[in-house]
Amino acid sequence: MDSFEEGAGGRREDTATPPRRLMQVLAGESLETPPIWLMRQAGRFLPEYRAVRSQAPNFLAFCYNPDLAVEVTLQPIRRFGFDASIIFSDILVIPDALGQRVRFVEGEGPRLDPLALADVGQLSLERLERHLAPVYEALRRVRAELPPEVTLLGFAGAPWTLATYMTAGRGSPDQAVPRRIAYGDPEGFDRLIALLVEAVSRHLIAQLDAGADAVQIFDSWAGALDQTGFEAWSMAPTAAIVENVRRARPGARIIGFPRGAGAYIGAYAATTGVDAVGLDWSTPFTASRQLPDRVAVQGNLDPMRLVAGGRGLDAAVDRILDAFEGRPFIFNLGHGVTPETPIENVERVVARVRARG
Repeated sequence: MDSFEEGAGGRREDTATPPRRLMQVLAGESLETPPIWLMRQAGRFLPEYRAVRSQAPNFLAFCYNPDLAVEVTLQPIRRFGFDASIIFSDILVIPDALGQRVRFVEGEGPRLDPLALADVGQLSLERLERHLAPVYEALRRVRAELPPEVTLLGFAGAPWTLATYMTAGRGSPDQAVPRRIAYGDPEGFDRLIALLVEAVSRHLIAQLDAGADAVQIFDSWAGALDQTGFEAWSMAPTAAIVENVRRARPGARIIGFPRGAGAYIGAYAATTGVDAVGLDWSTPFTASRQLPDRVAVQGNLDPMRLVAGGRGLDAAVDRILDAFEGRPFIFNLGHGVTPETPIENVERVVARVRARG
């Protein structure tokens, strides 16, 4: 008779199937050959992705089309055999679901109608899960088609990162506009953050219920904040989300990616309670010593090394593998795959990581 155990989202899983190696690492195990996946692994560097993207009139329509989302989510698994698949969607589906106008301009990126803090009350959680139902449908279908040993990841943007787009209307490296807004009216900004904590929590729980084995919280602009801001608007909201998700789905596995957090990653891990912390490429390997032994490291190859390839790429991969040997570790990039990345370089990295064992 097959045995069963509780899965990350509260589901019961057949332990006779091959182990999901990434889930083992999120449970605190150190594996001789680390699991590997790449942020933005479904993207414009793949010709099969571009072919499917051309079938949608715009990027949001692409995200909300389960047929297309399922196909591009599975493409990198078929091509590279990664240990994890991350559902194809976007962090900005949450403000879109809350009622803020979101659009994507070709060649420029996302554009939103900037939100004044006085207008936060016009946003509503009422239609959140209904509006995002296509994402959950795509998750269910991907889980049914994935090889059983591949982990399926859901994700959401962190409240601070979402708030930067919502208040400024677009992204920027220094996030000067949202910083000024937040510092100038912290009480008003807190109301927006509180709304986003609830929205992100609901979205992550729904993804776990739809088939995700684990979820990742992307705080892509965390590094723009000073220490006080980071504690208030990156760490504290993420901690609240983790608590909400685990209260609803005990045992849920959660990865946090506070890009640019640097010296704060130890405090981030301790405060938030995440199972793994993603490191961007600018974070020194030694910073991981701040993390508790139970917390996995994810990262942190510079995406430009993946573009450049050659012996420099090999050396960078080896140095990362050496740096995190002996602790729970997931090989990944320090941010997402860029469109100009050669496919053969991705194949080269996968082969080199897999040869570690």
